[in-house]
Amino acid sequence: MPYLVSSHLPDSPAGERFRTLVEQGGIARLPGAHNGMAALQAKAAGFKGLYLSGAAMTASMGIPDLGIITVDEVAFFIRQITRAAGLPLLVDGDTGYGEALNVMHMVRTFEDAGAGAVHLEDQLLPKKCGHLNDKKLADARDMAAKVAAAARARRHLYIVARTDAAASEGIDGAVARAKLYMEAGADAIFPEALTTAEMFREFAARMPGVPLLANMTEFGRTPFFTASEFEEMGYRMVIWPVSSLRVANKAQEKLYTVLARDGSTQAMLGEMQSRAELYQTIGLAEYEALDASIVATVLPEGAG
Repeated sequence: MPYLVSSHLPDSPAGERFRTLVEQGGIARLPGAHNGMAALQAKAAGFKGLYLSGAAMTASMGIPDLGIITVDEVAFFIRQITRAAGLPLLVDGDTGYGEALNVMHMVRTFEDAGAGAVHLEDQLLPKKCGHLNDKKLADARDMAAKVAAAARARRHLYIVARTDAAASEGIDGAVARAKLYMEAGADAIFPEALTTAEMFREFAARMPGVPLLANMTEFGRTPFFTASEFEEMGYRMVIWPVSSLRVANKAQEKLYTVLARDGSTQAMLGEMQSRAELYQTIGLAEYEALDASIVATVLPEGAG
């Protein structure tokens, strides 16, 4: 049913629903959704939570993931995804868009937009995708201050602290940072760009009882593991951050190539979402029925 009907909206805050998803047992599977349509399709496939990637967001805008976009631009994506699917959403908060007060502003903005969780990373600007080279790490105490600021600002938002330290400081450095971030108020830890199953297992063994998030991005430093394999290694959440965008982009590229070649889209019809499928996914009939029911209530037949 459309999100416009208040009685069909969730009864509890998004942060509480995200926490329940993490704590209910098993591993929370959080596919990336780069817009409202992707969110609807992920929900239809049975997923109970979603992830909004900074890399996918910026790529969909035609710019690189270098900390360029603003809090308000991210909030636009949060609103469309959460209102489309109504699922608890983990959002990439980059470095927090500044220092402690900026982080607090981000938390308030993201909560108001409907986010259930956010992750902050310990990089310096210009930040980079976690699977690229030459990342510059922030001082661990400065990052801890940002985590503390986020915890103080939130009402219900679930806070995940991401550390990119494994590549330059090894597991020892990443674990030391993770423990400091937990002390500062984080709910969970995201060790980025681990490269072997042994690293994933060691990190989990050294952070007993702490909810951990794994990143299963394609074309990165992490080998392919399934959600079940990450769960067996001790992880409570897994994201596939850019997968939906990669597939959509590849399909669009093919479309434009065919259209430029043929001057027609007819050869692509078999690869398109049909009009009926589109309307079913976005719930057009439900919106039309809602509109008609309100008109009928206000103006009974024969009135006017």
